Amino acid sequence: MSALKHLRILDLSRVLAGPWATQQLADMGAEVIKIEKPEGGDDTRGWGPPFLHDRAGQATRESAYFICANRGKKSVAIDMATPEGQAQIRALAKTCDVVVENFKVGGLKKYGLDYASLKALKPDLVYCSITGFGQAGPRAEQAGYDFMIQGLGGLMSITGAPEGEPQKVGVAVTDLFTGMYATVGILAALSHRDRTGEGQHIDLALFDCQLAMLANVASNYLVGGVQPPRYGNAHANIVPYQAFEASDGHVIVAVGNDSQFARFAELCGHAEWATDARFATNKARVMNREALVPLIRTALKTQPRAHWITAMESLGIPGGPINTIPEALDDPQALARGAVVDIPHPAGSVKMVANPIRFSATPILYDTAPPMLGQHSAAYQEPV
Repeated sequence: MSALKHLRILDLSRVLAGPWATQQLADMGAEVIKIEKPEGGDDTRGWGPPFLHDRAGQATRESAYFICANRGKKSVAIDMATPEGQAQIRALAKTCDVVVENFKVGGLKKYGLDYASLKALKPDLVYCSITGFGQAGPRAEQAGYDFMIQGLGGLMSITGAPEGEPQKVGVAVTDLFTGMYATVGILAALSHRDRTGEGQHIDLALFDCQLAMLANVASNYLVGGVQPPRYGNAHANIVPYQAFEASDGHVIVAVGNDSQFARFAELCGHAEWATDARFATNKARVMNREALVPLIRTALKTQPRAHWITAMESLGIPGGPINTIPEALDDPQALARGAVVDIPHPAGSVKMVANPIRFSATPILYDTAPPMLGQHSAAYQEPV
């Protein structure tokens, strides 16, 4: 039995933040009905190449981007711009526990699919709205996209080399974190509904989530009053905690406490670093990083990556390589944990990264591939 098998989710979202949330719910057993426009479907269906190849090796219309966020769902093609489509969606909403949407503020009201309209049909409905800036505020009417929110929300100002230009993160982390916050919010609202019978509206904004994700860096500013700089691969509050160049490439050193640093100093052939007042404590190392980091750079260039990685592992010093995506997915730990799953698909099969949650009693089942457009329309549409 899956953990959320008792739940039915109506997914009116598209692209990434909303679909990421509903995929989490589908992974945990919820029935997720994804409503897509008949012509083209979710925008990400066209975001390729690459596209999934069928058994004959021919490219299909299933993009890798769409695949990553839509496992376990049912695709129902409905034109919500028509009265018939609106009626069909309202009929489905009456049978669902949750609605997830990411239209602009007020965008669904004209269709009678906003929270107030659907609450009138199902008072205990949990309705999650994901927007760029939330339901209120001076930017509420603006569209929000991950890249612009990374910039507006401060993340790019702290990402990248100190002497380089601001950088976005390599994946759409604002969308992904918003999807995870949505999942948490939905489950909390369902818990409240189960205790009280009361549904509610969840107002979730990419901008709010981006600010929350600043975590210790925002706290550094709020407590210390100093604008956080870009540290590149270094850490604002821990030293040494960055990538260093060995004789044949880069290696990560992630010293987390003073005892680890003492072992690391000895490994580098400089046990005296650990008793030097400038470096003996993390506070001192942070204050004197300009003196310490060049010393470490000089030491690590004397040996290849494998030497340092093996030695750090044996001494309990956190560190490791900078893998490519293929290397990361082929790492022995990834293989042992089953990080890649192969799911049957109408085109043959599709490989996906597994959900990282490992349940002992309600395991995630990988038996439903990301759907083709309208694949399940006949099963969920009734004449109106």
